[in-house]
Amino acid sequence: MPPDPRTATLLLSLLLLLTSHCPATAVLPQFREAPAFRNGKDCPISTWPTDPHDPSTIHISMTLDYSTPYLRGSIAAVFSVLQHSICPENTFFHFLTTTHSHHFHDLNSTITSTFPYLHFHLYHFSPTLVNQLISSSIRRALDQPLNYARIYLADLLPATVNRIIYLDSDLIIIDDIAKLWKINLSSHVLGAPEYCHANFSHYFTAKFWSNPLFSGALKNRSPCYFNTGVMVLNLTKWRTNDCTRKLEHWMRVQKRYRIYELGSLPPFLLVFAGNVEGVEHRWNQHGLGGDNLEGLCRDLHPGPVSLLHWSGKGKPWLRLDSKKPCPLDSLWAPYDLYKHRQLISDS
Repeated sequence: MPPDPRTATLLLSLLLLLTSHCPATAVLPQFREAPAFRNGKDCPISTWPTDPHDPSTIHISMTLDYSTPYLRGSIAAVFSVLQHSICPENTFFHFLTTTHSHHFHDLNSTITSTFPYLHFHLYHFSPTLVNQLISSSIRRALDQPLNYARIYLADLLPATVNRIIYLDSDLIIIDDIAKLWKINLSSHVLGAPEYCHANFSHYFTAKFWSNPLFSGALKNRSPCYFNTGVMVLNLTKWRTNDCTRKLEHWMRVQKRYRIYELGSLPPFLLVFAGNVEGVEHRWNQHGLGGDNLEGLCRDLHPGPVSLLHWSGKGKPWLRLDSKKPCPLDSLWAPYDLYKHRQLISDS
């Protein structure tokens, strides 16, 4: 006996209603397993966190964004650090993510399956810490809460971590990271390559420079531009000087008066510029992603290179996938562990 047409119509309507409210399961990114990297024979044995003051452990922090292609960049960056380290087993990665619930587990599994021997911990960064402080900037990617997580490292990481290297997701290391770790920060909170030839005034609006209450913050300082994608931080001094609250202050000022256009960078310049421990430029060959509008190809800066950084709009994974790479993108490609999905054949 055929079903009642009215019943069939009702069932079909119900099915359509249910499917419209059930989003398709996201395709989780897959990565190839990286080789196991072992310490050289002269490396000390890392005992952190059993010994919270172990001097042989190198602490590195990065963000992991499971919802964007930046995760692919982060994986490549980790791979590059391990491959060029003399003592790779002495590195400990502190990963920050906004991922919740089961995706947190998925992300943890992704890192474990890609780097089975990696020492790491995954920290949840709550966007509510910064949602009310973020102002729109020149590029949408700069407005994401995770872009501001670096401001909260001293709060999120254990108090026993008193020094950290912060790295962006769009870079690769081609030297031993221990060399960067060992730089002498002297009395400074922050160490980074400085670029004093850059026009510092371009990083702030006319409203900032015309108001002495704002521009006076730089009085008696000789500020130079530095890129916040590669920093060595003394977290003990950061906590003592309450640097997080100082950065939040300038974000609140920005929210009300619009004194800059570039996301999380300007607050760092206002708090630290002119009081930074200069690091060799080789540790941040930045700008390889072009500017923030067009992302055109760029060449390396003159001099030796230890770190390649695709800051700017153009990312190597996107340009490679689009078959329109820049010449230097070929240097990033060997560290790409991403598994491309197989095309379905109808044969």
